[in-house]
Amino acid sequence: MGRYRYLTEPFDRSDRYATERYQGATGRNWWTCDPTLRLLMRRHLGDGYAWAEPRLERLGALMGGLVAECAEETDRNPPRLEKYDKWGRDVSEVVMPPSFHAARRALMEDNFTAPAFAEEARAHGADPAALGAAWTYLLDQADIGMGCALGTGGDMVVSLAERHAPDDVKERVREIFANGFYSGEAAQMFTERTGGSDLAALEAMAVPAGDAWLLSGFKWFASNANGSAFVVLARLPEGDVAPFLVLWERRDGARNGVRIRRLKDKLGTRSVASAEVEFADAEAFLLAGPGSGSGLGTMMKLTNVARLGVSMMGLGVARRALVESICYARAREAFGRPLAEQPLMRRKLAELIVEVEAAQALVFDGHLGPRLRIAPALVKLRAARLGVTAASDAIEVHGGNGYIEQWPVARLLRDAQVNPVWEGGDNILCLDVRRAMLKEQAHLPFLDRLRGLATSGLVRARVEDLSKAIEAWHGLDAAVAEERLYPLAGFMADVYAAALLEDQATWGLDDGRKALVARLYAEAHLADQGPLRGIDSPGSGLGGDVFDTLVAGAFT
Repeated sequence: MGRYRYLTEPFDRSDRYATERYQGATGRNWWTCDPTLRLLMRRHLGDGYAWAEPRLERLGALMGGLVAECAEETDRNPPRLEKYDKWGRDVSEVVMPPSFHAARRALMEDNFTAPAFAEEARAHGADPAALGAAWTYLLDQADIGMGCALGTGGDMVVSLAERHAPDDVKERVREIFANGFYSGEAAQMFTERTGGSDLAALEAMAVPAGDAWLLSGFKWFASNANGSAFVVLARLPEGDVAPFLVLWERRDGARNGVRIRRLKDKLGTRSVASAEVEFADAEAFLLAGPGSGSGLGTMMKLTNVARLGVSMMGLGVARRALVESICYARAREAFGRPLAEQPLMRRKLAELIVEVEAAQALVFDGHLGPRLRIAPALVKLRAARLGVTAASDAIEVHGGNGYIEQWPVARLLRDAQVNPVWEGGDNILCLDVRRAMLKEQAHLPFLDRLRGLATSGLVRARVEDLSKAIEAWHGLDAAVAEERLYPLAGFMADVYAAALLEDQATWGLDDGRKALVARLYAEAHLADQGPLRGIDSPGSGLGGDVFDTLVAGAFT
């Protein structure tokens, strides 16, 4: 009985109560247990794969070990606000728990997005962008709150400051972000009580003060409020809206006019401190210059990058939900055999595998493929929503245990729910798809890309159907066209994912398994199921070799 770390009762003496069998994702190496990630890295790293592999293996152990364990602890002990010091002065200090600092310290010591690591990777023939994508993908399986805390707005702050800030401020920004964008120093502060997407309702104001500005206003939802550099939207005296840089300290080293009113008591993502932030004549720097308009155009381009980041969070949650589901279904027995051997559970797990790999194809293509204007909105539309549904499926697989906070999947669902909101909800994404089509004809290069990827008759036919659907949509009344944006965007995402999966099947890196995934996805999303909804379809279903092949290629 020495193998048990708990007190045992008479009913514990059966093997069915040996809870050691119920190991989930935590404690595993998330690199070695993920064949799909290894396939992507072999493809994108080429000759640099041999150099990168031991580093990815080390990273997989870190994410599945310390970082995953710290995520659970931080969720139970979230950040707190020290509003005043002992003299009653406003210090607005966000105090992060020790578990957060331990995870962040380990991540910064093994930061694949840091400039020094990127330089080393290039020297060994490995693409830093691919390794950075792998780093965030693994981190987001452990804690999307930490992913937000480290990555929110860093690229936006640095890019806009380099273009528009005074020289001394540029130097300060470079010092703050010496460890790269993913260092936990940035925040985006756009949303006000009047809303986040409607810029006409924005109330924060800025007035000129030499080569700086004085910014005043109230931001209702600001994530990573404990950062050092913020991009803040405010209104110019003439009424236009523009982005500003606000640092925690003024040029002279004094505390800037930034007050944190309170931290948000959130459903999930508790490892990122989200707050209500007030600016009181805060020293600010306009992130727009002569001939650049309001600067919002540049900011929107960077927002599309941020949308891909949120898409990776949705994918990370979905992947973690899949792993937890497979682990539990293999260990849990009902009706005399493991859940994973029962037909209805095989169906659920098989569908989850296919959906996760389709989202993985979309997200990694968004990060590493050609820059398509229309892609970020479509990728986020699909991946962010999958994070929610996959986490919900994982709870169902776990039964009543899944609804208990001591099990990992309850937190996954709480965390996942924010992804469809961050960087624009589904409706905002659809409106961006419309803007891209009407103003930039962005659907044309998108369709061309799909034609170059698709290999089967079914997917090729659906690419042409999609082209016809877009043409028909252009002829609709404006109100009707807006109503139908969501099914049109969904159709785009379906065909995009199917074409990417078919392209992956041509890589020749997995003994034909990806062709099976591509076929199952296309049949589920693009094929005509007929009046009987496919129930009468020939074939042997998902039993035997089909299910075993899917699982073996998804999780080892």
